[in-house]
Amino acid sequence: MRNSPWLVFTYSVIIVLGLLIALPNALPQSVLQRVPSWLPHNQVSLGLDLRGGSHLVLEVDEADLTKERLNSLLQDARRVLREKNIQPKSVVRNNNNIVVSLADPSQSDAAVTQLRTLGNVISSGISAGQSDLAVTADGGNITIGFSPAGIATNVDNAVAQSLEVIRQRVDQVGVAEPTIQRIGANRILVQLPGAQDPSRLRELLGSTAKMSFHMLAPNGQAGPGVTIMKDDQGNSYPVLDRVEISGDRLSDARVSFDQSQQPVVTFRFDSAGATRFADITRQNVGNPFAIVLDDKVLSAPVIREPITGGSGQISGNFTTDSANTLAAMLRAGALPAKLTVIEERTVGADLGADAIRMGLYAGVVGFVLVAAFILVLYGTWGILANIALLIHTILTFSALTLVGATLTLPGIAGVVLGIGLAVDANVLINERIREETRKGKSAFAAIDTGFRRAYSTIIDGNMTALIAAAILFWFGSGPVRGFAVTMALGLIISMFTSVAFVRVAMIEITRRRKMKVLNIKPLIPFSPYDKHIQFMKARFFGVTVSALLSIASIALFIYPGLNYGVDFRGGIQMSVKTQEAADLGRFREGLNGLGLGEVALQSFGDNNTMLVRAQRQEGGEEAQTAAVTKLKAEIVKIDPSAIVTGTDVIGPKVSGELAWAGILSVVIASLAMLFYIWYRFEWPFAVGAIVTLILDVTKAIGFFALTGLDFNLTAIAAILTLVGYSVNDKVVVYDRMRENMRLYKSMPLREIIDKSINETLARSLYTNATAFLSLLPMAIWGGSAVESFAIPMAFGILVAAASSIFIAAPILLFLGDWRRRHAKAAAPSNDAAVEIIPPDAGQPRKTAG
Repeated sequence: MRNSPWLVFTYSVIIVLGLLIALPNALPQSVLQRVPSWLPHNQVSLGLDLRGGSHLVLEVDEADLTKERLNSLLQDARRVLREKNIQPKSVVRNNNNIVVSLADPSQSDAAVTQLRTLGNVISSGISAGQSDLAVTADGGNITIGFSPAGIATNVDNAVAQSLEVIRQRVDQVGVAEPTIQRIGANRILVQLPGAQDPSRLRELLGSTAKMSFHMLAPNGQAGPGVTIMKDDQGNSYPVLDRVEISGDRLSDARVSFDQSQQPVVTFRFDSAGATRFADITRQNVGNPFAIVLDDKVLSAPVIREPITGGSGQISGNFTTDSANTLAAMLRAGALPAKLTVIEERTVGADLGADAIRMGLYAGVVGFVLVAAFILVLYGTWGILANIALLIHTILTFSALTLVGATLTLPGIAGVVLGIGLAVDANVLINERIREETRKGKSAFAAIDTGFRRAYSTIIDGNMTALIAAAILFWFGSGPVRGFAVTMALGLIISMFTSVAFVRVAMIEITRRRKMKVLNIKPLIPFSPYDKHIQFMKARFFGVTVSALLSIASIALFIYPGLNYGVDFRGGIQMSVKTQEAADLGRFREGLNGLGLGEVALQSFGDNNTMLVRAQRQEGGEEAQTAAVTKLKAEIVKIDPSAIVTGTDVIGPKVSGELAWAGILSVVIASLAMLFYIWYRFEWPFAVGAIVTLILDVTKAIGFFALTGLDFNLTAIAAILTLVGYSVNDKVVVYDRMRENMRLYKSMPLREIIDKSINETLARSLYTNATAFLSLLPMAIWGGSAVESFAIPMAFGILVAAASSIFIAAPILLFLGDWRRRHAKAAAPSNDAAVEIIPPDAGQPRKTAG
């Protein structure tokens, strides 16, 4: 048996290219700058949880947008009717419609025709070519409103315009490498690396910045055409609704300082605006003039003399930062609609650096533990498996670099777990080769048969994990998606490193050493082979214990319940670090006195770090910002050394969506596994797998309830990964059962199941051990960001290993016996075979182990 030279060359090129692409990630910037330009320089982008920064999701306020458009439509309707000499009795806004009452009902048709000209033609979608307005007449009353397609088009246009305005605003304040992109129909994601002030970001990105200039009511009284507005100090002003000059006429805005060295914002109009400003100030000398921003009076100076230079200044209680923010917003222009911050996450640079350090430590220790375990299991052949593992890690980082993926802390967990799952293939292959060698086959025959029979099992196992990763990517967000990407890439790459590369290497080593027999010996003698444990004798005990544990888990889910994180509960969560041990009692007393509802505190990691949680505040996003500011001020007041290293603010809309997406993802993943197992095997196998899966998941939920770990998006990632891993574990046992059913047609089903479990026992023990070892360091040192993943996964691996033997197999035995009895009852004369699957059961179902 020889390798094709072209195959060896191809594999060598892939590995060398992967090494060159991944290399910049291991080099400091000072060294990377000296690397020749023809070599790769790109590095994997770090997520905000690793490098620090702010993550905001903004949503276009559809109600506010419709209100603004209706106000414009109201003025346009009056104008067009006036121009066509159509006399209305009234033109008023009624909720989300404009109602026109005509003095002469006979003019209704003409009025409808003219009012329809106010609509815009929808240019895309299924309603393309239609007007965005719906105009209906009932006698002398005409109703005008936006059609559903028109509202959707307005929102779409508003999002597109908002993207450009936000980009300009971010550029004005000089943030490097921002990420600004559209998500969904009406949302915008903004990620800004580096240290950012969350309250300033909310003001910069969420404020509409719609500036206008108005005269004040001469008598100082409210009435028709007058709106009472307030300034920051609470002073009220009777502002005329008529806009004298809009902010669209501003050409520039800068920060300067007045004579008392207080920050002010100076502005300049374009030529048309300057002319209009001069006219207004000339006609209104001695009258107050209001400068209004987003329905709030910034200042209301009295016009002392005509201003003909086309410039002015806005004074107030500005700080330098707030003045810079206002100037940046005025230069960038107004947003077309109000944007609501529905999700905000901020990570301090120190916390990001800690996360990188913990992630690297956990990853390196996990790799070393797995490599040492493989070396003990397979001796010198374990060195080859470890080389393949190292190549797997290098190619994973090269793939992340090529696809432009962002590496997050859960992503590091995905890389570490990928190492454990990659070893699974090596274990399957080595155990198969050992088995073929024990049967007396030659070295090359053992290699050929071992790889061939292990291949379909590896494919089935990886497919179940890839299904879980795909669903996690689809329903997840942010760092959790990063985990899904790294795990999926790791699984795909393992097919090359653990199967293709190792096969070529084993053949080459065997040929060069002229081996007749391939003995894969462990460093420490240990032989779980040729056991004859009668597992099915304990089936009733196993099922009973599992059922009781699942019932107890359900009881724990009901009471005390899960410790829902801010992702699902909504509200505010802060990470706080103090120089000395944090006095939780003192902090709790001070924070609960702020009137923000119940404030929960929890110590994590060490005595110097704590989590502060506050419930969702009533009063919209301004209330959340005010609550965050109050919490930060009180924390520093209680302990001046305290530093807020991270902040999460999640609105009820997002938390509800995340909770629903989490439930849906677990259900869809379970159904996907059911159908995949049904396709690859038969329905009794699928039923056994899904029942076991339900029991495994309930125990994982019970574990969360018992330990009080945060149940958040990372926890959903753990549940989904556990679903894939649990089914993966069952696939190996099922494959061997199916193979033995075809080989031993007269053997009782119970003996076949026991034989199959004994034959795959070593593989199950080894692969569960490697997965457990890879996650153990992450569970210990990974920190709060991944503890909701690593700790439950370590527990879930143990549960999945036991359930494959004591739950899935007994269910299969029960269904097989039932199927046999049913077949005998239906055809008494036919003694039929005992197997669940006929030997020629079609489909592409290859023998595997």
